[in-house]
Amino acid sequence: MKDNSENWAILLSGVKSGDVKSIARSISLIENETAGYLAFMAAITEKSGPATVIGVTGPPGAGKSTITDGLIETMVNDGKKVAVLCIDPSSPFNLGALLGDRIRMSSWYRHDSVYIRSLASRGAMGGLHPMIIEITDLLRAAGFDYIVIETVGVGQTEIEIAGLADTTVVVLVPESGDEIQTMKAGLMEIADIFVVNKADRPGAADFVNNLRLMLAPAFHQHSHEVTILSTVATQQKGIAELYEKIGNISRSINAERKFWLYAEKAYQLIRNQRMKGMTKLFLKQEIEKRGDQFNLYVFILDFVKSNK
Repeated sequence: MKDNSENWAILLSGVKSGDVKSIARSISLIENETAGYLAFMAAITEKSGPATVIGVTGPPGAGKSTITDGLIETMVNDGKKVAVLCIDPSSPFNLGALLGDRIRMSSWYRHDSVYIRSLASRGAMGGLHPMIIEITDLLRAAGFDYIVIETVGVGQTEIEIAGLADTTVVVLVPESGDEIQTMKAGLMEIADIFVVNKADRPGAADFVNNLRLMLAPAFHQHSHEVTILSTVATQQKGIAELYEKIGNISRSINAERKFWLYAEKAYQLIRNQRMKGMTKLFLKQEIEKRGDQFNLYVFILDFVKSNK
């Protein structure tokens, strides 16, 4: 798609009316950083809707997709429109999504009130997609009440979701004790709600109590009490309570995190604009011209000076 304002205007109208094809097409163009997408984003976010963004994260196998599926059902039954972004590990060969969450949530695929999109993390830090902010803003403008973002996993450095989401849900299982020790620092910073899923397993109650004791020293660092819930997502047990807790968390809690997230994104976008047209092939050719006389640091100094 060329930088054609008329085509972008058609998409803009379609997205704001909630047209699924326009939403899907726009996301693809944004992923590919198609010419004109920044102006499109500027226009579409002028009057974005008040969607609540929910981040669902946790170690592999904890049941994040089942929790998400349960939340979708509860939200739809409450008359809400829901968008779900499933961030999957990237294929090492083509950077595409390795898993297929739309298959796991196939019962919602054609539902009028639900939009589901699988995205590849493409190696991005934070377990998210590199264009996740833009895509989330697009879905806000499309009139969804809730945007659920299910991430690849969680670790000490994977806390970007906390800046993007109004509420961050960390899903664990009773066997997660050893994993918590390695993830503890990251969990302290990002969790608004801990969900101990598969709570019908032996030792679940003890794990909840131990988790509460383990996290107690960090609770005073939060401006609100961190909630710990038990669920059996496959049976919808505890999902309604989770939905209620999500609705009770103030959006102002993560304001500082959001500012840092947007500062990082602004830095990336400005850097990309400044580097437009700059390729490794071009740099290689310039370096080759200098031959044996090449000095990396002199080259950089000369380059910066000539591009001021």
